[in-house]
Amino acid sequence: MIASVYGPVLETRIDGLVVGMGGLGIFVICAPNVVAAARIGETVTLSTSLIVREDSLTLFGFESSESRELFELIQGVNGFGPKLAFTVLATMSPDDLRSAIAHEDVARLKMTPGVGAKGAQRLVLELKDRVGIVVPARLTGWQNQVEQALLGLGYSGRDVSATLTTLAQDHQGTDDIQTLLKRALALLGKS
Repeated sequence: MIASVYGPVLETRIDGLVVGMGGLGIFVICAPNVVAAARIGETVTLSTSLIVREDSLTLFGFESSESRELFELIQGVNGFGPKLAFTVLATMSPDDLRSAIAHEDVARLKMTPGVGAKGAQRLVLELKDRVGIVVPARLTGWQNQVEQALLGLGYSGRDVSATLTTLAQDHQGTDDIQTLLKRALALLGKS
């Protein structure tokens, strides 16, 4: 397996880069943000995953080994081949993906082109225990009540979690659920 590629960028294409290695130009499929940041002549280092098929060899490139590992993990989910797994990681950062899976944020996962409701649910079901994120213990008191209210209003788990963190830092000693919920809604309105 080719685990990484290091060399000068010889060419930028819409869907990847040609990287010079030992007199060869190796084409690596990359996310749009990687292609946009690359400059011809500059040296790049990409973590890669080689997909071998009967009729092709395809090299996918990532900014980090963490992204590559998630790419390989996603391919183990029924219905997710290399192209769809790559699309997921081209659309979401590793942290966003881990958070969406850990918080069962199916709506966020469905925003990825090619991932429907069933695919998003399969990602959550099959990867929740394997993505390496620790889901915080259940909240107690006012935090739990505010969380349930916000989730009931349709906010994503990720947004609710961030809002609760901000509220906890700016708690001001009140446990009045209505006041805290108003503050949370105001914070969510700013984002």
